[in-house]
Amino acid sequence: MSDKTIKRLHPALRDDIGDLLTQRPLPNPHLAQLDPFLFLNHHGPQVYAPNNHGLPFGPHPHRGFETVTFIVEGMLTHKDSAGHESIIREGGVQWMTAGRGIVHAEVSPAEFLQDGGPLELLQLWVNLPGSLKMTAPAYTGLQRGDIPAIGSADGRVTLNLVAGQWQGRSGPVNSLTGVFMSTIELQAGGSLRVPELRGRTLLLYVVRGAIEVGGDLASAFNLVEINDEGDSLEISSEAGALVLFGHAEALREPVVAHGPFVMNTREEIVEAINDYQAGKFGGTL
Repeated sequence: MSDKTIKRLHPALRDDIGDLLTQRPLPNPHLAQLDPFLFLNHHGPQVYAPNNHGLPFGPHPHRGFETVTFIVEGMLTHKDSAGHESIIREGGVQWMTAGRGIVHAEVSPAEFLQDGGPLELLQLWVNLPGSLKMTAPAYTGLQRGDIPAIGSADGRVTLNLVAGQWQGRSGPVNSLTGVFMSTIELQAGGSLRVPELRGRTLLLYVVRGAIEVGGDLASAFNLVEINDEGDSLEISSEAGALVLFGHAEALREPVVAHGPFVMNTREEIVEAINDYQAGKFGGTL
């Protein structure tokens, strides 16, 4: 058994959306995707003043993939055309399967607009294979308490299990494509080894602090591209860190993306646009 190593660090690129501080680690000039992981935005951290305008993500459509939103700090209201609505707070996660088409909004709840406060979010897009792109839309909203927090024996590491299996426990999201998804909190001196990763695509992003992998350091706001060689991954932190960690089987399919639609062909993109304009993505929010 051998450990995986870092291939390259990809610093997140600043790309603010209005007054929302935004940094984007994926895609970037050197990496179009980490199949099946397509896109990752890191919003914040920042503090909103009272009587603010909140998040700018009003109603917009999606087709062909899944969105996963991590509320690191603050709160978020989700509404969609399939009738789902929830307010998710700090430590929670939203997992939405756009499938054949959905319109959703991610905005700030009234109490945040009035009172303000800290805000930090991660939004990840996970591709679906062609065979599932037209699946029925679905949504799961999880509060912190819904997500198993699995601690290490020494208490220095906590893995928050969103999807997949870890130490005999299962995450609350049943991924359509067998994606493992988590956040990992490492205290000073914490270390975690993840086995049985050969052939899997790894997603590793440092949200806060710094980690060490294979003797190399990766600090906050860096996407860590991992070499294919090796069976396991060991992550450690000298001073503490928060990381987003997932892994999945690569789809190895053509990706044609146009704004909020991700399909396999240009013809399917045209069809998605026409279907949305024809009102086939569900009711208004």
